[in-house]
Amino acid sequence: MIAGVDEAGRGPLAGPVVAAAVVLRGKDIRGLTDSKVLKAARRAVLARRIRERCHWGIGLASPEEIDALNIFQATMLAMARAVQALCDDFDCDPSEVLIDGNLTPVGRRPEWRWPARAIVKGDLKERCISAASIIAKEHRDALMQEAARDYPHYAWERNKGYGTADHLAALREYGPCPLHRRSFAPVAQLTLI
Repeated sequence: MIAGVDEAGRGPLAGPVVAAAVVLRGKDIRGLTDSKVLKAARRAVLARRIRERCHWGIGLASPEEIDALNIFQATMLAMARAVQALCDDFDCDPSEVLIDGNLTPVGRRPEWRWPARAIVKGDLKERCISAASIIAKEHRDALMQEAARDYPHYAWERNKGYGTADHLAALREYGPCPLHRRSFAPVAQLTLI
């Protein structure tokens, strides 16, 4: 049993970093690729099919954890949580975990206990990583859409927490909120003014 893992949300100024772990099962799902190259409507359809047909888990690291650990360690933590959620929810234990990128949580997070292999551009090369990429992005985007209702002036329904011109303008006008990553330079600079 091989799981694919990918994350969404390393670069934004606000919100959690989200990782997903997916084990492909049963019927083939056509069109799996890196979530960033898919249009939103197609990504939503694929995410629904993955959730219906596959084993999957989600892991998050909060803005507070990102600030306390750094974004790299928080991403590794979210990945460990995603694979653990997969194991807990579907009573399975992957024999190997394929991770998008060039590093794995092996030896970096005490929670990590699975054999893992990093694959650069894995979200384009391995279908299980592509599926994880789609699930992670859809989940994070939904979280930011929901957060936009509580903090409407940051335009997260459009920018998903990334440092766009409208987000930066709102940060200057309103300051950071509890979902902002205070260790990220644009937010940290505002707290020094």
